Amino acid sequence: MNKQESKTVVVIGAGVLSTTFSSMLKELEPSWNIKLYERLDRPGLESSNERHNAGTGHAALCELNYTVKQPDGSINIETAKEINEQFEISKQFWGHLVKSKNISDPKDFIQPLPHISFVRGKNNVQFLKDRYHVMKESPMFDNIEFTEDIEEMRKWIPLMMQGHSPSDIMAASKINEGTDVNFGELTRKMAQNIEQHPNADVQYNHEVIDFNQRQDGKWEVKVRQLNSGGVQTEIADYVFIGAGGGAIPLLQKTGIPESKNLGGFPITGQFLICTNPDIIAQHDAKVYGKEPHGTPPMTVPHLDTRYIDGERTLLFGPFASIGPKFLKNGSNLDLFKSVKPYNIATLLSSAVKNLPLIKYSIDQILMTKEGCMNHLRTFYPEARDEDWELYTAGKRVQVIKDTPEYGKGFIQFGTEVVNSKDHTVIALLGESPGASTSVSVALEVLEKNFPEYESEWTSKIKEMIPSYGQSLIDDTELMKKIRQQTSKDLELNYYQNNK
Repeated sequence: MNKQESKTVVVIGAGVLSTTFSSMLKELEPSWNIKLYERLDRPGLESSNERHNAGTGHAALCELNYTVKQPDGSINIETAKEINEQFEISKQFWGHLVKSKNISDPKDFIQPLPHISFVRGKNNVQFLKDRYHVMKESPMFDNIEFTEDIEEMRKWIPLMMQGHSPSDIMAASKINEGTDVNFGELTRKMAQNIEQHPNADVQYNHEVIDFNQRQDGKWEVKVRQLNSGGVQTEIADYVFIGAGGGAIPLLQKTGIPESKNLGGFPITGQFLICTNPDIIAQHDAKVYGKEPHGTPPMTVPHLDTRYIDGERTLLFGPFASIGPKFLKNGSNLDLFKSVKPYNIATLLSSAVKNLPLIKYSIDQILMTKEGCMNHLRTFYPEARDEDWELYTAGKRVQVIKDTPEYGKGFIQFGTEVVNSKDHTVIALLGESPGASTSVSVALEVLEKNFPEYESEWTSKIKEMIPSYGQSLIDDTELMKKIRQQTSKDLELNYYQNNK
């Protein structure tokens, strides 16, 4: 492509989705100008941060809300297959970044770790057993193990079994080939890679404050330098809004029709973090339970080993509370400013439809550390108050929208791609499992909004993601080949003895 055809893309936010999209774009179109603005002083400080995000390495291996029991009693694992494929796509891209020396030291951001599901009670045990049998039949999950034997569980999760009686009705399933992903560190590595690109300009302490679309279709993007207070205007062919909870207010400022009838429900995450190294050393897995009856999927409890700053840590949660901020470093006016004449009916309809969620959130606000510890003791009965601290993690904003299928005020769980009709504005809204599936989301953005470049970009995308255009769900041999390759590229060493 000659220089006259070079485009300018303004990217807002330096989280995992923005840095993923920018990392792809700079390889697909090296001559394009990428101008990335982040209001904080470093990348990955909001929801992508390793201390803020609610889950890491989502591959649908242990998350029970991706395998739903149907009215006829069967277990549907189609969503689990899709999530697993999307995570495999992410690993391919990360492996490509490592192989091409765009980022280094994969052990800094990804570690092998077993993923385990744990349930109590007769009905839940039967559900987990039925789920095991269905998943075992799928080549994507055929290495799953299941047990109701407490002695076997003592081998898998020794810390949790302390205090459980052999007569307790409980079960667990396990897949050894899980991972822990430090998305904060991955984001920082990708941001550093983008900063080194000759046609990229990454600016921190810069906040996008307004937009205006010119008659020629290009956008005037007003940016405030937070340290000096000065305002500059950038001219962009495309605007990419990857600002986490801040995406909805920014999208509204563009004035595009697609920003109407959208709202957000902000939720703050809290976790218990273990402060006792002896306890931390006894648990080496991600263990997910089943969400309490009548609560939304975000309430799934998990006892989570994570690697932060190179050290093993142990978290339990999440606990939720509601507050008006859309970002951890946001304003208490965020929610109120997002209420407009054109979306108030959507928000009110959502409130009426989701009274259990609102009640749950209020209950969580009222929960003390003692209440949180009591939840932890359903997993780990011998947990002591003095070994744990309660801390506030990041924000997530659930997207509320109108849909033909569900009517007004539908709460969207997952990541939503919104774009203008002319494809010059693209916004990513929503939450989990966004970080784990960020590469698939970036591909969706490219496919939906840059169709005229498809023929030019396909071969390069296949270099970055070898399975691109093929199904890892349907092609078992390809899936196994890809898993072995990404394991090698990311130094996970899962399949070194399993040719």
